[in-house]
Amino acid sequence: MKAIQYRDYGSSAVLEQVEVPAPLIQNGNEVLVQVKAAAVNPIDIKIRMGFMKTIRPVEMPFIPGGEAAGLVTAVGKDVTKFKVGDEVIVLAKANGYAEYVKADENFVLLKPEGLSFAEAASIGVNIGTAQSVLFIAGKLKKGQSVLIQGGAGAAGGAMVQMAKAAGAYVIATASGKGVELAQSLGADEVIDYKLQEVTEVVKDVDLVADTAGGEAQAKLFQALKPGGTLLSIVVPPSQELAGQYQVKASFVASTISAQTLAQGIELLKAGKFRPIVSKTFKLAEAADAQDFLTAGGINGKVILLID
Repeated sequence: MKAIQYRDYGSSAVLEQVEVPAPLIQNGNEVLVQVKAAAVNPIDIKIRMGFMKTIRPVEMPFIPGGEAAGLVTAVGKDVTKFKVGDEVIVLAKANGYAEYVKADENFVLLKPEGLSFAEAASIGVNIGTAQSVLFIAGKLKKGQSVLIQGGAGAAGGAMVQMAKAAGAYVIATASGKGVELAQSLGADEVIDYKLQEVTEVVKDVDLVADTAGGEAQAKLFQALKPGGTLLSIVVPPSQELAGQYQVKASFVASTISAQTLAQGIELLKAGKFRPIVSKTFKLAEAADAQDFLTAGGINGKVILLID
C-alpha cells in the first residue's frame, strides 16, 4: 500500500511516499479500514520535529496520522460494532497517512450520514479536544462565559459550537475572514485580535481556552474573573500568574475516543455542529499539507485525500 513515512525527525522534507505492506488484523478487537481521507493535525508536526519524543517516542520508520475516515474491509472475530462495508471514522495514534489503517474498535465510530469522508476525518480530534477542555477539565455550564482563542481554527471552531450548544455565552477571537466564520458558528461576540487588544474588551469570564500559548497566553489571565480557569492545549500556563490573578490554570491533554466524541456527534446529527475543512491535499502532498498548517492563519482543518 501507499503510505507517508519518515525515518528521522526533522522538517517536512523527511516525509516520503513509500510502498509498505498493508496492516493485518492481529487480535479479535481490531478493525481494518481502507482510508479515504486523513486529517493533518498540529501534533503530527510536533512529533515529526521531535518535540514530543520524551513523552511520545515513536519507532522509525514512522507513519504519521491519528485521524482518518474510510471503509471497513475486515474485522476481528470479537468485533460486534462494525461490519465490512461500514463507513467509519478512525481515531488511531499513528498510521493514518496511508491507504489502510487498523484500530481497536473502541477507537472507531460510524461516520454520520451526510458527511463526506473529508468532513468525517476532520471532526474527531476537534470534538475530542473541545470536550476535554470545555467539559471534562473546564466544567463549563449553562449560563457561564467562555473566551475561546482562535474561534475560527480547527479546535477553536469546535469549541465555539459545543460551548454555544451547552448554553454558555461565547466570546471568540479571530482575524480576517475568520471573524465572519466564528460568528456563523455561534459566537456571541467575536474580537478581531489584530485590531483590538482582547483583554481591553473582555473581562470577568469564567473560562478561557488557550490555543496559541506564548505571550498571548500570558495576557489571557487578565480576562478571567477571580476563581476562573485558564486551560491550554499548547503549553502549561504560568502558575505564578495563576496565583497573581487568583485563578486556576493548567494544560489539557485531550482524551479522544469514540466515547468522548459521543456528545459532539449527537450535536452534529441535530444540526448544531458542522465540520470546517480548510483545504485538501493528495496523499503524496503530505509535506505541503503540513507546511500549509505550520504557516498558520487557517480557518478549519487540513485534509489528505486518498484515492
